[in-house]
Amino acid sequence: IAIFLFFDYFCIPVFTNRDMTTKYIFVTGGVASSLGKGIIAASLAKLLQARGLRVTIQKFVPYINIDPGTLNPYEHGECYVTEDGAETDLDLGHYERFLGIHTSKANNVTTGKIYHTVITREREGAYLGKTVQIVPHITDEIKRRMLLLGKTENYDVIITEVGGTVGDMESQPFVEAMRQLQWELPEEDFLSIHLTLIPYLKAAKELKTKPTQHSVQELQALGVHPDIIVCRTEKELSPELRHKIALFCNVKPGHVIQSVDAWSIYQVPLNMEAEKLDQMVVDKLEIPNLPLPDLAALKAFLTKLKNPELTVDIALVGKYVELQDAYKSILESFIHAGVTGKCEVRVHSVHAERVCKENVAELLGGMNGILVAPGFGERGLEGKICAVQFARENGIPFLGICLGMQMAVVEFARNVLGYEDAASTEVNPSTAHPVIDLMESQKSTTIKGGTMRLGAYRCRLVPGTLAYRIYGQDEIRERHRHRYEFNNAYLEEMQAAGLAVSGTNPDIGLVEIVELPSHPFFIATQFHPEYKSTPENPHPLFVGFIGAAISNGK
Repeated sequence: IAIFLFFDYFCIPVFTNRDMTTKYIFVTGGVASSLGKGIIAASLAKLLQARGLRVTIQKFVPYINIDPGTLNPYEHGECYVTEDGAETDLDLGHYERFLGIHTSKANNVTTGKIYHTVITREREGAYLGKTVQIVPHITDEIKRRMLLLGKTENYDVIITEVGGTVGDMESQPFVEAMRQLQWELPEEDFLSIHLTLIPYLKAAKELKTKPTQHSVQELQALGVHPDIIVCRTEKELSPELRHKIALFCNVKPGHVIQSVDAWSIYQVPLNMEAEKLDQMVVDKLEIPNLPLPDLAALKAFLTKLKNPELTVDIALVGKYVELQDAYKSILESFIHAGVTGKCEVRVHSVHAERVCKENVAELLGGMNGILVAPGFGERGLEGKICAVQFARENGIPFLGICLGMQMAVVEFARNVLGYEDAASTEVNPSTAHPVIDLMESQKSTTIKGGTMRLGAYRCRLVPGTLAYRIYGQDEIRERHRHRYEFNNAYLEEMQAAGLAVSGTNPDIGLVEIVELPSHPFFIATQFHPEYKSTPENPHPLFVGFIGAAISNGK
């Protein structure tokens, strides 16, 4: 008996979830877009993960595009790339940064993917001559994908963020699939969270609940009954207001919680813990014997973030700077690296089109560091080249990413090698000095979507270089998204002139990293380091760059 009691007391938490069925949580949004469904989903996932559960998040997006790879960043913000080469919604970046795990192609599903799959199967005769309809064929494919990770991976909880706003026509098939799953799955395996807005009317000096009531009624009219309502608000919700929402929205008292505007997105998990969101979830899903969430690392990160010892000023030179989400992963990487350096990173967005030789010193002269951002097309390229030249000639710490690296190579060819017409064949196919050229594997490609060099590839580093010192290892794996590359026909000439190649792909010889040994800190990469930076594991390139910027400011 004593042995049994000892085992029962100390060992149950270890084996609690061995035979637990996968639990499915769905997050919808109402009243307005951009309320932060992705942050709420990631925050809940962080809390559940911190309680010992294996959690992942997936996003279902209502647009017809197969993926966001062909979307202009002004349309949809950053296109985030996963380890396995999926071009996805930027919310997957939040998922990875909050959870410290890799997502995949299966974690991002669009209406375009759903219809493409169903239509392809119809053309193959899979439906045996039946009339193909939204219900059941489209909704069956949505449900299959909603449950896929639970059947193929060993996750305890899968959180599904449903894009769009309840009431939108394009989101209705997703909501219908949710309705069917709410009926098909065991009650303890399904949970619905609805994120909504409680606007504050300054003239009336009060919070208004009517938009939330209408949003929940819309969702319930479609057959989905939320278990928890999360209210985005600028002001604290009183107990009376919460009770009113619960009463008129037909949810349990206490299951209306607030998400007050936070000073940092990384504060939201702590706010949700204070609202007992994770406890409501595990109670509804009947997951017993879980420890309290261990958030020590997150709390330490937030303490450092809130109490910087100094500041640095970084210029982000790009062509989409009007929309902050276009460079979301880069901006988050600056936050992560800044905490490591105990500093606040003040990012100054500089539109590349406005940079020229006459004003570059005025725009960039007061900066501690300069980052030239990724992008596509001709617009703003000359401004990026001016920014690179200014950083190179004035000893300002420089980091170039993807197109930023390519423009660093073009600038070196023009102003050091003396090839005034040096260019990328992306914008000047007839240049006499194509120092950046289309990758050989891309020359026969005519379809644009999903055909770039995508995902993680190996990069071998040269010992003794800045890149090697930053990473501290011989070989790394980083994520790519490009069609053009360094033209190796110019490799020896550029190296002889002082541009060092410090990282290459060992399989095809692709130049991955270039740097200037004579410069205090000048490094540029063909890959995207920002995709792999997290609060608890800041990317070493950003840490090194911010460290150099701090030194430059002393």
